[in-house]
Amino acid sequence: MGPGGIATIIAACALFIIAIAISYVVVRVARFIDEAKQSLKSIVDETAPLIEEVHTTVSLVNGPLKSINRITKSAEDLSEKVSEVTQSFMNKNGSAVKVAGALLSVASAKKARAKKKSE
Repeated sequence: MGPGGIATIIAACALFIIAIAISYVVVRVARFIDEAKQSLKSIVDETAPLIEEVHTTVSLVNGPLKSINRITKSAEDLSEKVSEVTQSFMNKNGSAVKVAGALLSVASAKKARAKKKSE
């Protein structure tokens, strides 16, 4: 066995060690991919019921919110009507408002005097 035969044996051993290293890496990567698949499957299995529960909860909350929306809309319509009536009254009956203001100030002055006398 000459120097060429020894070099061939050394090269064959080196290629064998490289092949073992590559196969080890491939096996590790395959295990990693299997673990990733299992993790993803468990996440999907746990997420589906959670999404269904969230959907149910949102549906249950939306019912009362629609009712509150109708109540708020009715209150808004009522306040607009009261505002329109008040504005109309103020525009048409300016003197009546002045008389009401005067009567209110007289009533408050009378209360203040009665309170002073009782002290």
